[in-house]
Amino acid sequence: MDYLGFIRAVESGRTPPVALLHGPEPLLIEDAVAAVTRALFPDPSLATLSREVLEAREAGAEGIVRSALTLPFLTPARLVVARGADTLPAKQAEALGAYCKAPNPSSVLLLLADDTVPAGHWLLRVLPPAAIVGVPRPAGRALLIWLRGRARSAGFELAEEAATLLVELAGEDLATLIGEVEKAALAGGPENRRVTVAEVRAVVGEHRLRDVFELTDALAARDLARALAVLASLLQAGEEPLAVLGMLAREARATWQAQEWLRTGRSPDEVARALRRPQAAAAALVTLARSLSARTATHRLARCWDVERRLKLGAPPRPEITLLIADLCAAC
Repeated sequence: MDYLGFIRAVESGRTPPVALLHGPEPLLIEDAVAAVTRALFPDPSLATLSREVLEAREAGAEGIVRSALTLPFLTPARLVVARGADTLPAKQAEALGAYCKAPNPSSVLLLLADDTVPAGHWLLRVLPPAAIVGVPRPAGRALLIWLRGRARSAGFELAEEAATLLVELAGEDLATLIGEVEKAALAGGPENRRVTVAEVRAVVGEHRLRDVFELTDALAARDLARALAVLASLLQAGEEPLAVLGMLAREARATWQAQEWLRTGRSPDEVARALRRPQAAAAALVTLARSLSARTATHRLARCWDVERRLKLGAPPRPEITLLIADLCAAC
């Protein structure tokens, strides 16, 4: 089952008795747990009676099953949340597998893993396929849809153009984006609930805005000297290296996507419109996409992912990002 399908099932009163939620985006997993909690306990005070959160490594499979088999107290249902389910050893598979075949009808068991569970993991064998819910990090159009929906649920009306600009400037970290939406709304006044491009610009700041667009323009033009100068300006101003990397990755992804659209027969004008960017910026990116081979466009995106991995492992940020920009600007 995909993530949106799971959320729709929960909201329509069809919460499965057992589900594994796994993926690299903890905020979405917490959203799913909150949705299940609301569905089972419309009165939030009831959740304190029949909602239990366990650490899988400490409780073990038998402890998790024992908790799931416990009858609810003064509530029609019981919710058991087991974090770190992927850390359970394979020797405990039997207990959990037996429960999945005959779950307690008055309980919901949510198994959480804060990264994608690898294909060979025993959890994927003992759980029914419908109970396995991947939680991928949203990107591109999916990210904009999620952000606008999340803003709506918080009582804000986020214009599509504002959402696009916010992702472009603030990056793709979901928690950061939510915080920026709230700050942008406040920029329009204490009672303001509508976020437009004007509010986003007010929050981000014109200097950073200028640097971000200058960097994307330099990448599209393969102007290495200008791109490195903008990088220096951003880092000197206190920009987080991972945020800069996010900008670079979005440009590489947009270039790859533009090339895919061109390859499938869409005209340059259609691709430029689909990119949802200012006309000149979209045209420059389409020109870049047409000049690259499919292999090069894919390699550029893979390089961004590789640098992200290296930074998370402790590599020094500035040299890594400098080399990445050199690769992205290389004419090949």
